[in-house]
Amino acid sequence: MAKVDLALKSGDKMHEACGVFGIFAPDEDIARFTYFALFALQHRGQESSGIATSDGHKLQVFAKMGLASQVFTEADLTKLSGYIAIGHNRYSTTGASQICNAQPLMVSQGDDALAIAHNGNITNADVLRRELQDKGYVFNTSSDSEVIAKLIFSSIEKEFTAKIRYAMRRLQGAYSLALLTKDTLWGVRDPLGMRPLCLGSLNSHGWVLASETCALDHIGASFLGEVAPGEIIRIDSNGPSHFPKPSDKHALCIFEYIYFARPDSVINNRLLYDAREAMGAGLAEEYPVDADLVVGVPDSATTAAVGYARASGIPLGMGLVKNRYMGRTFIEPEQRLRDLGVKLKFNPMKTLLEGKRIVLIDDSIVRGTTTPQVIRLLRNSGASEIHMRVCAPPICHPCFMGVDMATRRELIAAQKTIPEIKRIIDADSLGFLSLEGLIKAVGLPKDILCLACFTGHYPLPVQLEMGKLALEHLDTH
Repeated sequence: MAKVDLALKSGDKMHEACGVFGIFAPDEDIARFTYFALFALQHRGQESSGIATSDGHKLQVFAKMGLASQVFTEADLTKLSGYIAIGHNRYSTTGASQICNAQPLMVSQGDDALAIAHNGNITNADVLRRELQDKGYVFNTSSDSEVIAKLIFSSIEKEFTAKIRYAMRRLQGAYSLALLTKDTLWGVRDPLGMRPLCLGSLNSHGWVLASETCALDHIGASFLGEVAPGEIIRIDSNGPSHFPKPSDKHALCIFEYIYFARPDSVINNRLLYDAREAMGAGLAEEYPVDADLVVGVPDSATTAAVGYARASGIPLGMGLVKNRYMGRTFIEPEQRLRDLGVKLKFNPMKTLLEGKRIVLIDDSIVRGTTTPQVIRLLRNSGASEIHMRVCAPPICHPCFMGVDMATRRELIAAQKTIPEIKRIIDADSLGFLSLEGLIKAVGLPKDILCLACFTGHYPLPVQLEMGKLALEHLDTH
């Protein structure tokens, strides 16, 4: 595996790989449509943002470190002319957080140029990189996305769809791709469908691709359906052409439902808000408790807290207020400010909490570093009891498919029993939603979901071997 920048692994939340977007729309302001879509997908990556466009003759790319609102100016968007564009928000899992790895990446071979926006993680990227280097290919980044682009170019096939299909046969791992050639937009989803990708229409003559349906909503596009696992979609002046590749095994990442995707997005015909509310209701059924107030850790557990409150009859309260401007910053705080920790992110509503027995809902516990701070914050604000309820079952296994989670030795549930975790986080009681309860809330068959972080059963035959190699690497850097 390419080196992962462990300095980025802060706090107790996992992070997803990226958000991607694509648009084919003659006579539209494609750069601004892409900008607004990236704004809607900002939750999927906050390290860098970029847009690539084509006017049918040449490609141009503009990408910088930072949030979309920080990266682009009116002047930048005006210069990004054309009628096809792809956009990308990045959170790095493979490849360090550096400007050279910002996407979309543009790769050229002869007179051909390709821009790529990638969401996911290629587990055999190192093997493929060495193979391509032996053939004379030179790499300018440490990103596995460049490996994908150059693998496509390395194919002896003449037609571009066949070149992509060749790369898909060689790639192992998770990937949803928006690709841009001089006159065509392409959407690609890996055969397991681990990362989401959807197709929409814009006005009467435009087409869009996006990681989530919320991006379509923000730009006024209509949702047509999801790109199927293993499918390639080509969008040109004739509209979309579909090149399906039926797969007998799917493995959509369960954390799209628990945490990653926005609650106003739809995946597999299920609104995420409904699924998360059902998770909270499931927690109330599995772990009832006498309490005075249900509090969700904002913003990711707010919807589940609504579900718990409705199912239990315990009132819902906004006991914690989140500072929504605590995103990535380039200003390094002094140590005494860093030591404030969770206080910089959450402010407790003391008048609501004082003397109350609290049910605290969160989406997951990964390392177990933030949860004790939140509980301490609530206790210091006068809460008399705190009963912790968690939407995700105990996370005992690391992810190697594009989720920046932790190594196995860092996962608290891999090292401690639930009673031990309760003591460590200083909760009066602790309940994790069962795997069966989670699957019921999601409303999908178990066999089309990736549940490896709970079960250790990875969706690829080579994954255990690759995972051990990746784990050794992460533990030694």
